[in-house]
Amino acid sequence: MVPEINYWAVLLATVSSMVVGSVWYARGVFGTRWAKLAKVDMDRPGASAVGPIVLTVLVSFLTAWVLAGSVAIAWHFYGGGFLLSAIVTAIALWAGFTAARFTRHDAFEGRPAALTIVNTTHELVTALGMAVIIGVWPPEGTI
Repeated sequence: MVPEINYWAVLLATVSSMVVGSVWYARGVFGTRWAKLAKVDMDRPGASAVGPIVLTVLVSFLTAWVLAGSVAIAWHFYGGGFLLSAIVTAIALWAGFTAARFTRHDAFEGRPAALTIVNTTHELVTALGMAVIIGVWPPEGTI
């Protein structure tokens, strides 16, 4: 079975990820704290964000696509509302993969717990934003 995916929702979810990241890591929100904890110099001369931004767009698209497929599979298996399936699936995937991996890697790398919290919470907000978009815009023919 190939899950039904609304690619317009995936594209919009990808954009939402960029918006959440831009706001989350802005200097006035968590950017300054993140930079200090991660030991990143946000003002280093000659630094280009083009490469990381392109990578982020690609990875965000992949994340949205996997989430959309996972939501469709979960919805077919469990039934219920598509939006609720999207939110529950996003939280489960975030907890089981993203938060668990960040926590483990950061612990072994000796990163501050506060950095782990800033980053994993950003990922949760991103996943929930994607889930809402995917959940309210299900693939044609599924609902």
